Amino acid sequence: MMQHLNTLFVTLEGAWLFKDGQAVEVRHDGQTNLRVPLHNLDGIVCLGWDIGATVQLMAACAEAGVTLSFCSPHGKFLAAATGFASGNVLLRRTQYRLADDDAACAGIARQIVAAKISNSRVSLLRAARDHPDEPAAAQFGSAAQWLGHRIDAVMRESSLDIIRGIEGDSAAAYFDCMPSLLTTNDPTLRMNGRSRRPPLDPVNALLSFLYALLNHDCRSALAACGLDPAVGFLHRDRPGRASLALDLMEEFRPVLADRLALSLLNRKQLDGADFNRQENGAVALREASRKKVLVAWQERKREELIHPFLQEKVPWGIVPHLQARLLARHLRGDLDAYPAFLWK
Repeated sequence: MMQHLNTLFVTLEGAWLFKDGQAVEVRHDGQTNLRVPLHNLDGIVCLGWDIGATVQLMAACAEAGVTLSFCSPHGKFLAAATGFASGNVLLRRTQYRLADDDAACAGIARQIVAAKISNSRVSLLRAARDHPDEPAAAQFGSAAQWLGHRIDAVMRESSLDIIRGIEGDSAAAYFDCMPSLLTTNDPTLRMNGRSRRPPLDPVNALLSFLYALLNHDCRSALAACGLDPAVGFLHRDRPGRASLALDLMEEFRPVLADRLALSLLNRKQLDGADFNRQENGAVALREASRKKVLVAWQERKREELIHPFLQEKVPWGIVPHLQARLLARHLRGDLDAYPAFLWK
């Protein structure tokens, strides 16, 4: 039996996190704002420039297996406090060895990319069914058909570089449809393609924020099962980048982050007033709006589904943990291939 734990998000500038017995205490201006037992958490995310934590709390989090991450107010990952690497050292040695083998990388990357394209395709097909009379339905259907061909192409491919190219082309086709997936009439909520570093419109700002939250959860899941989040198979190694976490989150971008973003905007839970534009043209969520997104993210993680491979009812929040463990089983040789997450 797996316990579904929560992530504590701290957004209050000037807050400090302390260890108080077996709990984390959040203080601001000398006042205790919150106290949460560590055993109720699987992660802590600090979103701000002026949020700190004591060394004692960092050590307690490392010992308890609670990931403590520090991010910018807009969700960009900055650093994480971790202890000694957990898990079987033989698993990590296998991970490093296979990461240097192009054929092994291609085998895992092929499953990840095929699942991402399939999940994007299902999302477009659902949109076409939900709005059959709208002009966009034809666009969704055409894009979904093309993505189906790209799934066939990537499953036949053995070149890692070509697999990466197919992923990029498929993502571009999917994001071409994203503006039509927005049904809100708010003229300020318009998307002109995918933009990041910095996001140039509210939709991209929301997506980037949600991707940062998803990245944290995937890093936590990989570290919890003994894998090194920095060494990936689809994404190349780069100093300061959690490449394996980026690999793992590809399967979940369309079904977790993208669908939540569209839901928040189409249901008018967020509007143009929830974002501000900075002098350099970047768009970011306002502080109060970030809190609304965090609440929605936690609620989404509590929703349940039938896991397509395990055929068990589980909350969305532990699906990254299950996928990380399935990846570890493949690396150990218990599974012939990595069963990437396929949304139905």
